[in-house]
Amino acid sequence: MVPLTAWLRITKPRAENCRRGRDTTHVRHFVRFQLAVLAALAVCAGMPVKAFAVHHSTVHHHRHLRWLRWNPMFRPSHESLLIQNAEVDRLNLPRIQDETELEALKADGSLVEIVPSEGLKIERSLDPSRRYCRPWTLNFVDDLSVAYYNRFHQQIQVNSAVRTVKVQKKLRRHNRNAAPWDGDTASSHLAGVTVDLQRRGMNKDQIRWMEHYLFYMKALGLVEPEEERRHWCFHIMVSGHYDEWRQTQTIVPMERPDQEDSAPSTELALGSGTK
Repeated sequence: MVPLTAWLRITKPRAENCRRGRDTTHVRHFVRFQLAVLAALAVCAGMPVKAFAVHHSTVHHHRHLRWLRWNPMFRPSHESLLIQNAEVDRLNLPRIQDETELEALKADGSLVEIVPSEGLKIERSLDPSRRYCRPWTLNFVDDLSVAYYNRFHQQIQVNSAVRTVKVQKKLRRHNRNAAPWDGDTASSHLAGVTVDLQRRGMNKDQIRWMEHYLFYMKALGLVEPEEERRHWCFHIMVSGHYDEWRQTQTIVPMERPDQEDSAPSTELALGSGTK
C-alpha cells in the first residue's frame, strides 16, 4: 500500500502537465489508472480482516481435531475424585503424611511391594520406596497384567503407586492438573489404593481392550478409572471389594482363537472381565 501511494505522488506532476496540454488521451488513461489503483487499495485494506477470519477458522478447526483425537472412555472429573475419596473413607484408610508413616505401613503389611513379572514392569524413575500399594490393588494389577500379556504378549507398566502428602504437594507445585493433598477431592494415591498404568505407546486395539476391561470392573463397582491426558496413563483406584469379588471367580485356562494352528496358549479368564 505504501509503494502505491508513493507512486501516485510521483505521477501527480505528470497528470497536471496533461491537464494543461491538449493530450486528452493521456488524461483519460491516467484517470483510469488512478481508479484501478484506488480499487487495489480498497482490496488491500480488506485483506487483514479476511486473513484474520481464515486464521480463526483454521485454529477452531485444529482445536476440533485435537478434541476428536482425545476422546477417552474415562475422562477425569470432579465426580470421579469424589467417588475415589468416598471409597477411601469407607475403608477408613489414612492419607499417608510422610516417609515415617509410609514405612510403618510397609512394616505391618498394610502396603505390599509391586514386583515386576512376565506381564508387568515398573517405570525406572519411580522411587523404589513408593513401589507399594494395598494388597487388593496389587491383586488387581497382577490379574490385569496376566490377562494383558496373554492377549498381547506385552507388559503393562506401572508409572506411579503410593504417595505421601509431602510428595503430592511437590507434584502439585509442578503440575496444576494433579489432585490436591486434602479435602473431598484429594489424590487417592495417598491411601495406597491407586496405581497409574502407562497408556502412551499402546495401539488402538490395546487401548480399547483396556477400556473394556475397566468398563466391566467399574460397572461392578470394583474400580474407579480415569484416563489422564497430560501423562497419558490409566489412573485406577481399586475398591476394597475387589478381593471379595475375586474369591468368587473361577479361574480357568482357555485357548486363544487366533492360534488354532500353532501350539495352544492360555489366557486367564477371571470372570468375564478378561474377554
